[in-house]
Amino acid sequence: MDEMGDSMTDPAVDLGELRDRIIDAPDVILEDRDIMRALIAANEKSMGHNIVDLRGIAMERLEARLDRLEDTHRSVIAAAYENLSGTNQIHRAVLALLAPADFEGFLAALGGEVAATLRVDAVRLVLESASEEGDAAIQRLDDVLTVVPPGFIEGYASGRGSAPVRPVTLRQARPEEGTRLYGGTAEWINSEALLRLDLGPGRLPGMLALGAEDPHQFKPSQGTDLLGFLASVFERQMRRWLG
Repeated sequence: MDEMGDSMTDPAVDLGELRDRIIDAPDVILEDRDIMRALIAANEKSMGHNIVDLRGIAMERLEARLDRLEDTHRSVIAAAYENLSGTNQIHRAVLALLAPADFEGFLAALGGEVAATLRVDAVRLVLESASEEGDAAIQRLDDVLTVVPPGFIEGYASGRGSAPVRPVTLRQARPEEGTRLYGGTAEWINSEALLRLDLGPGRLPGMLALGAEDPHQFKPSQGTDLLGFLASVFERQMRRWLG
């Protein structure tokens, strides 16, 4: 194609030879958008200003439609890849939660392997209790487990609004409100996923909070099916540990 382009710009080109080469390989011309546009423009110019060549208009529309289809195709592939990647992350996180043999190991995995797998900067298991006094194991894991008074979870997840709290809430974080959950790291937690936990009859609710420094990692427009699945597995494990 480069050789043909050089020949067409050469003033000493043999037009007969160029004609023969085009006839031998017409696809070279038909598949080149720039050449086809130039030919159509030359054709319209030769017909005068009062005549409109509908073929040129049709070609422009088809090209625009093709461009849109290509953009859609790329978007679909990107979304499918992102969904597959997210599914694999959740599956690995679930396996990490199923492996520990005791509750302390379970919480350690939550703040370690699970957080790394989900690519979040902070993970907090929030449990409501009428008494915030914890035993020695809880005190050693206070960077993962947060004990709060009854009603805190609903108030925090709803943002003190009147709307009902959803099972999974994705939103930008507010450092001034996240200090109780994230402690000193709250100032750089810019988005969060809040997973409500039903710990069984007769028990106060819990919540799994995933915090990220990236303000766009968790957004309300994102799907929550995978995180909902993670919350369901987590609930079942918590009920087993709580007896």
